[in-house]
Amino acid sequence: MVKLFHFPLCPFSRRIRLAVGELDIEVELNEEQPWQLTPGVMKLNPAGVLPVLVEDDRSAVAGIEAISEYLEETRVPDGSGRSLLGQTPMERAEVRRLVAWFDVKFHREVSRQLLIEKVDRRFAASERGGGPPNMEALRASRNNIRQHLDMIGQLADTRRWLGGDYLSHADLAAAAHLSCVDYLGDVPWSTSATAKQWYVRVKSRPSFRPLLADQIRGMPPPRSYADLDF
Repeated sequence: MVKLFHFPLCPFSRRIRLAVGELDIEVELNEEQPWQLTPGVMKLNPAGVLPVLVEDDRSAVAGIEAISEYLEETRVPDGSGRSLLGQTPMERAEVRRLVAWFDVKFHREVSRQLLIEKVDRRFAASERGGGPPNMEALRASRNNIRQHLDMIGQLADTRRWLGGDYLSHADLAAAAHLSCVDYLGDVPWSTSATAKQWYVRVKSRPSFRPLLADQIRGMPPPRSYADLDF
């Protein structure tokens, strides 16, 4: 069986988990701690980042961009209409633009800092930056997320899905990052009803159910995290 090395609150790992769910790929999940990866995973990906996908023949594909493209090339039959990257060159360009928005800009301005301050600092060893969170960094991230919710709301107002007519990696990337922040209770959903309605649609899909069951020991999510009618 295909193996996926991941961390439950890694947004990039979550995007691949959503993708394999949408593509009906059965995977064995192997949890890793991103601040202290095991030697085996470091050998698979010397860059030291998650996720890492390992095929049955033990060949490894590492990193969010490589895995998403690899799944498209190996698990989406030609003409099936199941592509998560788009059906035409222009659609794929738009999906990749939005994926970069969330994986780079949203991650830099919101999810990365919140996860560092509220998760990494809590569980990582002291020499890796453990200690109380930086409240200024938390306030900046909570302020930054509002512009991103506005952008999602604007897209959802004019399109069926964020990248166009079909569910794509744009939706999965946005949902993966937001779901991590939502687990921490830091998404101000009241600021954009349209963004919230879009998230409810993604959250209600079967591929999302495993994410709603995630539990970090010693850090349970708010009750609304797993509620489809929040």
